[in-house]
Amino acid sequence: MAYVGTFSSPLRDVLPTQVDLPPGNGRGIHIFQVNRATGALTPAGLHAMGTSPSCLALNAAGTRLYSANETDRVGDDKQGTVSAFAIDRSNGHLTLLDTVRAGGAGPTYVSIHPSGQFLLVANYFGGSVAVLPILPDGRLGNAADIKNDAGKLGPAKATHAPPGSFALSGHDRTHAHMIQADPAGRFVLHVDLGLDQIFVWKFDVRTGVLTPNEPHAVSLPPGDGPRHFHFHPNGRWFYSIQEEGSTIVLFDYDAPLGRLTPRQTISTLPPGFAGSNFCSEILVSADGQFVYAGNRLHDSIGIFSVGPHGDLTFLGEEWTRGNYPRSFNFDPTGQFLFCCNQRGDNIAVFQVNRQTGSLKFTGHYASVGNPSIIVFLDLAKVG
Repeated sequence: MAYVGTFSSPLRDVLPTQVDLPPGNGRGIHIFQVNRATGALTPAGLHAMGTSPSCLALNAAGTRLYSANETDRVGDDKQGTVSAFAIDRSNGHLTLLDTVRAGGAGPTYVSIHPSGQFLLVANYFGGSVAVLPILPDGRLGNAADIKNDAGKLGPAKATHAPPGSFALSGHDRTHAHMIQADPAGRFVLHVDLGLDQIFVWKFDVRTGVLTPNEPHAVSLPPGDGPRHFHFHPNGRWFYSIQEEGSTIVLFDYDAPLGRLTPRQTISTLPPGFAGSNFCSEILVSADGQFVYAGNRLHDSIGIFSVGPHGDLTFLGEEWTRGNYPRSFNFDPTGQFLFCCNQRGDNIAVFQVNRQTGSLKFTGHYASVGNPSIIVFLDLAKVG
């Protein structure tokens, strides 16, 4: 099964209260069956939501799904929400368990702590991160901790912006864009695009409280705007993608101390590119041999090989077959990559060459309004 989060307009029959968000073509969380042999997606259900469930996270047991509802306001409450769902193992359909406040406006990212006891939330418009307890039945409790980003905003022009770029900067205020624990769960890292910083927190697994690490943050070049990151499977290399600088930065990660040391910066774009671009997603292949980087406006996925010390080499690119690739993901086998083309209203399916890292379009599209994220659940292997 595949679950696709979308940007969706308020649905009066689902959410009668006022919702503050831009209109979207999605209808909520769209559910698909995935053909294991071809990667083709077949519609299998819909959980209608008018609150833009733009980011989804599955628990390790495959029994619960969590969504970040990217709204600025619901009713008179000027913050977004996060929802918890139970998964029907017979057909993959969803049942809403509860919806709680996100601890800030515009929650754009959720991830589950390795302990399985907490949901981590990044609030883009609120410039904050929150830790929500996951209760024994999978519902969410009120925030155990909320931290508000603060500091000096970066400039409107990115240090590494491509020549000729007119891309508007997201440095108008603080923007927490992603939050995730390190593989051991001892530290939690989050990026703030507006501050051009990656923050590192010590994590108390008993209480869910975040404490600043020492040092607390590492800075990226002014204006470059860190957006997402991904750990290498060895846990020692950390790759950060910069939305407005169109770069990937490789960091060495000291797991016992929770410290990041930058070592390489490389463009996500082909040599000689000029014009505007916004980066989006970054993923490391399960075998650790390749890194994939999303380029919006250029509408491509950059493909990089990983050297013996983690350094990246640009191999090439693949056109996304749609406009504005917001994110992409591998299926559980790693044979296919599914790209969410937000403004193209489709998901394009690519076959992955495991030896070369290259992508080949399969010819398969799924029609989805403003897709934002896709996650996978193998019902035969969970529970």
